[in-house]
Amino acid sequence: MSTEFDAKVAEMKKLLDELLQATVDEGSSDLHIRVGLPPMLRVHGNLTPLDMPALTPEDTQALVYAATPDNKLRELESGEGGADFALPFLDLARFRVSAFKERSHYALVLRQIPTKMLTLEQIGLPQQVKELLWKPRGLILVTGPTGSGKTTTLASMLNIINEQRAVHMITVEDPIEYYHAHKGCVVTQREVGHDVPSFAEAIRRALRQDPDVILVGEMRDLETMQAAITAAETGHLVFATLHTTGAAETINRIVDAFPTDQQEQVRTQLADGLVAVISQLLLPRVDKPGRVAAFEIMIQTPAIRSRIRDNKTFQIASDIQTGAKYGMIALDAHLLQLYLNGMIAYDELVTKSRDPDTVVLKLKDELQTRGRR
Repeated sequence: MSTEFDAKVAEMKKLLDELLQATVDEGSSDLHIRVGLPPMLRVHGNLTPLDMPALTPEDTQALVYAATPDNKLRELESGEGGADFALPFLDLARFRVSAFKERSHYALVLRQIPTKMLTLEQIGLPQQVKELLWKPRGLILVTGPTGSGKTTTLASMLNIINEQRAVHMITVEDPIEYYHAHKGCVVTQREVGHDVPSFAEAIRRALRQDPDVILVGEMRDLETMQAAITAAETGHLVFATLHTTGAAETINRIVDAFPTDQQEQVRTQLADGLVAVISQLLLPRVDKPGRVAAFEIMIQTPAIRSRIRDNKTFQIASDIQTGAKYGMIALDAHLLQLYLNGMIAYDELVTKSRDPDTVVLKLKDELQTRGRR
């Protein structure tokens, strides 16, 4: 690169620090850097431009070079589709960064990783979920679309284990997002691509490192799914994420990832080893600034174990609806409760529910009942 470009990178490094400071100050979840637009902040779910000129191709390239470590720049320039890494900002915040190219231009998305660990009560999870954190073995899945708060929920769960148990906890992430200090636990955090080549390899090696609890940042391929299921079977409490919505969909996604001749065995493994599926969405609040999580929670029971083993996952929804005493929550019921509590808009209730017609009928019944009181 030329001396002129080096000077441009130094200039953009100062701008990047200002943008990260603005992201922190505004309580923004994400910062977007694109050619032809000013830097954009996502605040409470909505993208808002900063009061700045639109960025040029030279600006975005220099910003990418200012933000990205050399090894990740080589990954980006090698044509692998982009590079993901974590970026600390002073002692104020950490960011999960995606550097990539679009229409031959350089671009960035930086997601702010909250530094404060929330309690499960603050997140909105019931007490029964906390009790699962003392299970000696099994698989707990936290699922939902990108940006639904899965990482925050998992970090809060691991923090409780770290504070209240004396075990060895291994996390495998790409990249490492939350740093967990040694509290009651010994904590080992391994970054894919830096400390270990893949999720599956990290899980296999973890089994030789005397773990009690293993976090798999993402079950993104068949090999990782098999390794995580095996780890849960062999006496470890395993946490993992998937980009699915709902317990039945999550189970089906895992089973369908395997060859047909292995699917019955996988169903048996999940029937025996799956502890819970926590699916979540983040929705804009209407009562105050911010967002609120809506959950579907499935906790393993003998009935659900039979549904999984017998390939009748379509019946799990009814088990969730009747499983409140176990801590289960149906997504539509939780959405309705959030709306009745004045926390989300009617449009969110209808568009995010699985069965909008039934939800609307239940809403009318509830309002009529309240009107008669």
